[in-house]
Amino acid sequence: MDLQLEDTDTLTGLEDRILRAVQLVGKLKEENAELKERLAAAESEARLAIAARQEAEESLASYKHNAGKAEQELELLQAERRQVKARIEKLLGQMDILSAS
Repeated sequence: MDLQLEDTDTLTGLEDRILRAVQLVGKLKEENAELKERLAAAESEARLAIAARQEAEESLASYKHNAGKAEQELELLQAERRQVKARIEKLLGQMDILSAS
């Protein structure tokens, strides 16, 4: 009888361990599914961030290009201004000569 009781205890212990293992595997599967969802969401966010970064880089390149063009135009306008100023000073000088005569 003692042997039968011992076999039953062993079987019960084995059943308990199997039940815990099944529960643990179920819990791990749930965690794995949740982690997969979080990974998919993170990958999606990363793709959006990369797209936003590329768009920002393109905008920055466009702004730099426009700034370069504006700088060139400003330099041209400043050169024209210097020329006009020199011509006006020359004309004023000639008018002074005429006034003095």
